[in-house]
Amino acid sequence: MPHHACIKVYYDAVCPSCRQDRRRYERWAGSRAGDIQWCDVSEHQDELRTRGISTDAALRSLHLALADGRIIEGIDAYRILMARVPLLRPLAWLIGLPLIKPGLRALYDGWVKRRLKQQGRWS
Repeated sequence: MPHHACIKVYYDAVCPSCRQDRRRYERWAGSRAGDIQWCDVSEHQDELRTRGISTDAALRSLHLALADGRIIEGIDAYRILMARVPLLRPLAWLIGLPLIKPGLRALYDGWVKRRLKQQGRWS
């Protein structure tokens, strides 16, 4: 019987730091990492489109599909993943605070834009 992931993570597998983040997360998550299905944005464009997510939007922000079908993106997606790892739970709480979350989102968006422009993938 195939294993069905509780969470699908749509990430940019072309991005070296994104792949490194995935490996680091899997190491930290241990057995909980098996509950996650990692989906490369470029290989799952049709699936993303059916969920109402354009390829550009998927490249610009981390998206999760939860087991109940909800889509979570951006800092909230990171918070959900971090909360599953005991070591990262305090950080997940911290980055969700009202004074921190908007600034962190702006920094993240700027980093992604620079990275995609450098790679010639910003449209």
